[in-house]
Amino acid sequence: MEPEPNKVTVKVCGISFGYNGKNTLNDIDLECKSGEFIGLIGPNGSGKTTLLRCINGVLKPKMGTILVDGKDINKMKIKEIAKVCANVPTDAAEDLALTVHEFVFLGRYPYVSGMWWESKDDEQIVEDALRTFKLEALAHRRLSELSSGEQSRVLLAKAVVQRPQVMLVDEPSAHLDLRYKLEVMEELRSLSRTGVTVIAASHDLNLMSKFCDRVLMIGQGSIVSFGSALEVITEERIRDVYGVEARVFRDGDEIYAIPKRSIRQ
Repeated sequence: MEPEPNKVTVKVCGISFGYNGKNTLNDIDLECKSGEFIGLIGPNGSGKTTLLRCINGVLKPKMGTILVDGKDINKMKIKEIAKVCANVPTDAAEDLALTVHEFVFLGRYPYVSGMWWESKDDEQIVEDALRTFKLEALAHRRLSELSSGEQSRVLLAKAVVQRPQVMLVDEPSAHLDLRYKLEVMEELRSLSRTGVTVIAASHDLNLMSKFCDRVLMIGQGSIVSFGSALEVITEERIRDVYGVEARVFRDGDEIYAIPKRSIRQ
């Protein structure tokens, strides 16, 4: 799949969502194009994960609409959503009894009709994903036997074999060491260059600024800023949104945020 210039694959139109009468998201508008790598940043409780869950249809906004590939996500069946939108949660706690190979193969489920019968193409797609995320040696081990970092790579492999148009990733660098943090982010950026829209929520401002095309900062359920990392990640915004004094350094086209101290309210 090649990127289609200026094609909007995700359009969020004025959505609001709340738990127990309290809004978690407030009037969110967002457009993401084919082949873009979008980073969601913001403090705990700001609404990052809630926004991802609304986009993939797990949660239904009380106001507004969400279009994925031009279709209202809340009018699509689960199997239809899985063909266009892959979700990568932080952990795989519900499927720990499966082997790595079995779990990754579940990503092909949306394309199966009738009785389960994997094709040679399905097998090749799974093998390619295992190789990409360096999981070949772990293929026949159960997820319960893996480290948190290994499980994170398995979750990404499962999403990749869905061949989605949109991939939603919650904390892609969670549990990973320095090498795998970089490698996973490199893979996600490479995936976006094939035309997949990648939206990742993370607390790691430096990884988001290094790899993402645009960064969306959320604070208290509202959009604070959306643009390039240079435009969005500033000392003033980190202080206002996170309650942290930080230094932001520029190194060519890249920036690095170094926290100094919390601001006690």
